Formats: sequence, C-alpha cells, structure tokens
Amino acid sequence: MSLASTSPVPGTSSVPPLGTAGLASLVVLVVGTLALGAVYGPAQGALFLIGGALGVSLYHAAFGFTSAWRVFIAEGRGRGLRVQMLLLALAVLLFFPFLASGTLFGHEVKGNVSPAGIGVIVGAFMFGVGMQLGGGCASGTLFTAGGGNARMLVTLLFFIIGSLLGTIHFDWWLALPSVPPTALWQTFGAAGGIAVSLVIFAAIAGLTVILEKKRRGRLEEEPAPPRQGFERYLRGPWPLVAGAVALVILNFATLAIAGRPWGITSAFALWGAKGAQLIGIDPTQWAYWQMPGNAKALSQSVFADITSVMDFGIIAGAMLAAALAGRFAPSLDIPLRSILAAVVGGLLLGYGARIAYGCNIGAYFSGIASGSLHGYLWAVAAFAGNVIGVRLRPWFFFERSVILKSDG
Repeated sequence: MSLASTSPVPGTSSVPPLGTAGLASLVVLVVGTLALGAVYGPAQGALFLIGGALGVSLYHAAFGFTSAWRVFIAEGRGRGLRVQMLLLALAVLLFFPFLASGTLFGHEVKGNVSPAGIGVIVGAFMFGVGMQLGGGCASGTLFTAGGGNARMLVTLLFFIIGSLLGTIHFDWWLALPSVPPTALWQTFGAAGGIAVSLVIFAAIAGLTVILEKKRRGRLEEEPAPPRQGFERYLRGPWPLVAGAVALVILNFATLAIAGRPWGITSAFALWGAKGAQLIGIDPTQWAYWQMPGNAKALSQSVFADITSVMDFGIIAGAMLAAALAGRFAPSLDIPLRSILAAVVGGLLLGYGARIAYGCNIGAYFSGIASGSLHGYLWAVAAFAGNVIGVRLRPWFFFERSVILKSDG
C-alpha cells in the first residue's frame, strides 16, 4: 500500500479509532436498545437511547452546572449561567403548554412538581456544597465518570450511598413544614407562567452581565473551537448553546415517551437499596420504600426502572463521546485529599438530592421546566451551598485552576 493512500489529506483531520472503550460503548448502546425494547417494550429501549444521546451531548458540550456556578462565584464569569437561563427558557416554552393540557401526542404527561419546604432548602444546600467537593452534579458525575474520570467513580459510589441514607430519614423530612406542590402554569396559566418564567430568567441573565462587567471589565467570549463543521459535532467540543438546545430537546423527548421529565438521582437510591439487600439489610422497613412507586421499583429489575435505564445510557453515551474525542484515558493517580473530597461530596450530593426531591436535573432543570416552585427554591438554596463549597475547595484541591477546567 502506498504512503499516499494512508496519509491524511492536508487541511483535513481524520477521525481517530474508537478503541476498545468506544466500540464497547457503541455495542452497549445498540444491543441495549434492542434488548430493552424486546423485553420491556419499545419505550424503554428508546429511553435508553435518549440517555445515550444525553451522555454524548453533556460530554461534547462539557455542559457542567457545577463549573458554571463555580466560575461565576469565584471569578465573576457568567457565560455558563446565562446559557443555563437559555436552557430553562427554551424548556418552559416547550413544556408548559403540554403540562397545562395534561397530554402530549395523546399520552398523559405530568411535571416534576413537589412540595417546597425545609427539606428542599436543607437538601439543596447540602447538594450545592457537595457539587463543589464532589467535582460535579448528578449529570456531571455520570458523564465525567462515563468519559473516563476515575475520581468521579468514587463520587458516584458515595452519591449512591448518600442517596440510600436519605431514604432512611425521608419521612421525617417530608413531615416538616412546606408549601404544597405548586406550578406556575397552574397559577397563571400556560402563557402567564411562561411570561413570569422568562422575566425571571432574563433578570438573572442581566444580573450576571452587570456583575461580570463590573468585576472583569467585559463579557467572556467562547473560545475558538479546535475543530469546525461536521467534525466538531462528531468529536467535540460543542458550543455551550448547542448543548443547551440538545438537552432541552432530549428532555422533551423524555416527557413525550416516559410521561414525565428527565430525572437522575432516584435511580441512585434504588441502586443503593438493591445493594443493601445483597448484604442483608432490608430497606422495605423504611417509609420511603413502602410508597407504591418505590416499592414496585425495588421489587423489579433495575432495567425496568426508567431513570436507571437512562442513567446507564448517559454513561455509555459519554464513554462513546470521550472515545470519539480521543480523550478516554482513565487514570488512578488521584491525590488522597481529592478522594476525601469525592467521598464527602458524594454523600452530601446523595443525601441532599433525596430530601430535596431531586438534583440539578430533577429539581432544577426539570423542576423549573415544570414550573414547580420547589425548583426555584432548590436553585436559591443550592447556589448558597455552592458559595460555601467554593470556599472549602482550596483545602482539598491545591491546583484550583486545573480543577476549574476539568469538572462537570
């Protein structure tokens, strides 16, 4: 074979081989979709595939809720927060009309609307601290772990343990004072709820502009991408806005197929309960696992659980994206303090998410997309927790500038 036939054409870039991890993730996504569809129905297979697409989108766009909040708190840069406001604006525009009508494509749909009370405040605050110590949120933990970040596997393990611990005390937190589940579209109608939401998002985005200009003199610009055209969307990195649009569309697809928006952390509690049963602990004695939906999930395979299946898909999709980007290279060289932060952060993330009715996805993204007041309360309390978490980080992480770039 001639040299000319094997060398890349000048000015072009060839896609790197997927490698073992990339091929394995691709096989898992294809076979998993078919197997789940055959055993549990086409919807379950489709939701696994949507999870895979979410993993690819999160990884290629590096869509980190944790890092966006941290750089705003620590450095005054608000580009990530402004993109989050765009994410939420697009979501309410899509979700509110169908949630108000109760149907989507002829199927019943319900939003993530939960009570707003003390449990949400405390849990979201804990989650916010955990975001900064654990190095990621719920979605960030999954996509960075799937992308080959070994430290995030530690965070994920203790996220699961913390979620299980949260189910032990769930009924106690549930009994504390709270406002009944309320959605903006219930109070103001779909159009009115959208208008109120957009005003809130615009005000937050405007505030980040004012504060960033005051602190830094000008607004941060998105860095020039190393790739262009189709190759950029195949291998990354994506523009943040493209990531936001993809997440909204995929969350809407989840609503259409599952009948409710995207969530992540209820699966972690389920995995923890399954693990507890394996070592002789009976979680069915706890009130959380006596609730009809939770009891049913615990009695069935995790592959029958929608949230679990989507989480598995996110991990596989992120692994595929990392392989396409040529960046799947796990390393076990993790400093001891970083491991300690992952342990503490994971426990806070898991426990906090359970008592606050969700995480940055189930409560913040999908909760606000559903118009739920608890989603807004969660955001305020979690941001306060992030402020504390950012102040704690230097004790755990010595190379803070590196951490800022790498976390989800």
